[in-house]
Amino acid sequence: LEHSKQLLSEHHSLLDAALESGLSGTGRLHDLFITWEAMTPGEFAKKANGLTISYGWVESPFGEALIMTTHRGICGISFSEEMGRDTAIADMMKRWPNAEFQEETKPSTWNGMSVFDHKNPPRLHVIGAPFQIKVWEALMRIPSGHVSTYSDVASAIGSPKATRAVGTAIGRNPISWLIPCHRALRKSGELGGYHWGLPIKRTMLAYESARRDATSKLQKTA
Repeated sequence: LEHSKQLLSEHHSLLDAALESGLSGTGRLHDLFITWEAMTPGEFAKKANGLTISYGWVESPFGEALIMTTHRGICGISFSEEMGRDTAIADMMKRWPNAEFQEETKPSTWNGMSVFDHKNPPRLHVIGAPFQIKVWEALMRIPSGHVSTYSDVASAIGSPKATRAVGTAIGRNPISWLIPCHRALRKSGELGGYHWGLPIKRTMLAYESARRDATSKLQKTA
């Protein structure tokens, strides 16, 4: 908790700087230089009708991960550690009930393998309602190794009184890790919720904090 409070005390100027930098629909985002494309409201209303989603399992620093992709990019990342494979797959599939799902039988040749290797900038295909996409866009402006609060995310999207709705949108984030909902905490510094389990959220925050510290040390010795 104390570490979380320390991170929160540092976040304000960082978030402000990120917001001032601006962002377009195909802009580059945070330290991973992610590019993304959002589904249009009309496409979203069709519940992914006519869309083919490929999926497969890969190992990650946070346990076994389910990766889902369309021809436009990664549309889903979830984890099986807390709920198991079957529940994790069902949870993701019900978000897009009209899509066709295709399991990847040769994951070694599949673009989902690049999610956690930090070598190739991933491309996202963000599927959600307009308000959700605004919230997820704000999350992608929080730098790795830092955190923000639900209320600050609400303010960042111009809806300071919509903290509860923002929290719901954060909880519905389909692309864990790359859309970093794990970086959103309560004002008290408590972790709050995490759809795939709080142990994974703790591990993600510790992983990013360690990477930030290691990078800082290298810069000081350079």
